[in-house]
Amino acid sequence: MDIESRVNALSEKEKVPYVVTSKSYTAVAINAASKAGEWIKSRLGTVSELGTKYSPQDLVTEVDKGAEQMIRRLILTHFPDHAILGEEGVEPGPEASARALKEAAEEEYLWIVDPVDGTTNFVHGFPFYSVSIALAHKGEVIVGVIYDPSRDELFVAEKGKGAYVHGNRMTVSGEETLAQSLVAVGFPADTTFALPLNMAAVQALAPQVRNLRAGGSAAIHLAYVAAGRLSAYTEVGLKPWDIAAGALLVAESGGKVTDTKGTPYTLAVNHIVASNGKIHDALTEVLKEAKATGLE
Repeated sequence: MDIESRVNALSEKEKVPYVVTSKSYTAVAINAASKAGEWIKSRLGTVSELGTKYSPQDLVTEVDKGAEQMIRRLILTHFPDHAILGEEGVEPGPEASARALKEAAEEEYLWIVDPVDGTTNFVHGFPFYSVSIALAHKGEVIVGVIYDPSRDELFVAEKGKGAYVHGNRMTVSGEETLAQSLVAVGFPADTTFALPLNMAAVQALAPQVRNLRAGGSAAIHLAYVAAGRLSAYTEVGLKPWDIAAGALLVAESGGKVTDTKGTPYTLAVNHIVASNGKIHDALTEVLKEAKATGLE
């Protein structure tokens, strides 16, 4: 081969993008979540531009956007043919989220990413925010990773292989009644539809449970249900990226995840109950009686 032919051959070779292979889905999710989480933590207290999305309570920062871009790059380096559904790549509002999920549902492999779950907490320096990354295969979540950079806690689940934190197998808590239970709730950015329903849930649950908590990160709430730190978590008005990774963590820890009326979880569920399983029916019954399911 003459010099000109070799140069042409090299030029053709350079046009093919270099793709790193032989990395497991879970390893890539862990790598992306931990690297993004450390970067997010390093940006704490530096937010210069604060924007809003769906409502004045629905905050977004350059950190959310930067973290999502970082995660996208890390995933696509290994799996360039996979699709990614990320919070910052979707227009604000429940209708846009549902439309984006419907469009992405046909993908064989779909990564579902929330770069900063708990942006309001992050902005205020309240150390309860996380990175949530899930991978769905043909609509079923098979990998879930949640990283809490404030506590350096990494929660990992693989479909059929259990869920772990700090390398230790997680199991849900053992409370058998609402009266024994510590239950997490949430106050979403949607103040017209979701907030009144969640307030009704709080009013109905408060007298019946041991106590309520509202940390402000759906992903961490779900991780804590999986770890047995919370008996249950319920909230109306969530998005697929809030729930996907955490739902697998709970299921793989022996818990139960449904919508607020008790229908099994799918990626389309926005109104959620995740529990240790033992108090699940009692909790959904309270929500139904309070007309706080969001599905009336």
